[in-house]
Amino acid sequence: MTTHGTAVAETDWERAVELVRGAGSVALACHVSPDGDALGSMLGFGLALRRAGVDVVASFGDREFVVPRLLRFLPGQDLLVEPAAYPPEPPLMITFDASTMARLGLLVPNAGKAGDLVVIDHHVSNTGFGSLHLVDPSAASTTVIVEELIHRLGLVIDRDVAACLYTGLVTDTGSFRYSATTPAAHAMAGRLIAAGLRPDEIARELWDRSPFAYLRVLGAALDHVTLEPAEAAGHGIVWTYVTRADRAAHALPYDEVEGVIDVVRRVDEADVAVVLKEADDGVWNVSTRSKGAIDVGRACTALGGGGHRSAAGFSSHVSPEETMDALRPHLRPPHPSA
Repeated sequence: MTTHGTAVAETDWERAVELVRGAGSVALACHVSPDGDALGSMLGFGLALRRAGVDVVASFGDREFVVPRLLRFLPGQDLLVEPAAYPPEPPLMITFDASTMARLGLLVPNAGKAGDLVVIDHHVSNTGFGSLHLVDPSAASTTVIVEELIHRLGLVIDRDVAACLYTGLVTDTGSFRYSATTPAAHAMAGRLIAAGLRPDEIARELWDRSPFAYLRVLGAALDHVTLEPAEAAGHGIVWTYVTRADRAAHALPYDEVEGVIDVVRRVDEADVAVVLKEADDGVWNVSTRSKGAIDVGRACTALGGGGHRSAAGFSSHVSPEETMDALRPHLRPPHPSA
């Protein structure tokens, strides 16, 4: 019995099942700088496959191959190999939560040489790369689609698999606070909790832990914050940035500043929140959130990124001020057609 009434064609589900069942080994990949949905969907699927006797390898294409601290509690990390050790021409490669080929980073050449490339994703901005697409923009998270595929394959969702899938579900729904939260999302959470995971333990790892240095850097980010109530067609923008120097002053790794956006987005006077984070290589990674009036997914896609209506991002190689100058024109509702 399937669990997810889906936008994916039945023939595509059948083909995916056929490919996985016929594979002696499967290579898995998620997008660079993996979040909870990317890493959770990949590791959850990998664990389910391995316990069925399939040879599995998993990776993500970052030059600095490090699992973010917030996600180091996830089971299944012994599946991970660095990009250099990833199969150069995998017969079957499956990607998770990547809306474009470029989001695979160093693994783009491997994907280009894969015998079959199955794309599992829920971004409306997915470009349709790959040879088979399990893409459903109505799904609350990529882990929703993975759970469906696991059931169709007849694989077991034990506590470890459930912990991975639940992590993707709660992070992409903002702990069931975002508009992506549906009755189906809550039903899936119930199934996963029934498998034995502890939701309080996962919540503590994801949201209730940070080093003291994070508070110092958060203070710097709040010192930089700007409110523009007239922008975004009068719906308002609040934005700030975190520099490499801000982090270096307190020896805070880049992946520890992910939560700054959740503080900034609380401002009543702005529908749109933007946080620009300077990575160690000098690239600015831009996170955006909307409370519903503005489609930030459309805006970020226009600037080479992607995401959803209420949460999206892109990368920039110019200053925060120049980046915001480029972003503001896209943070307006499109003109109604005549």
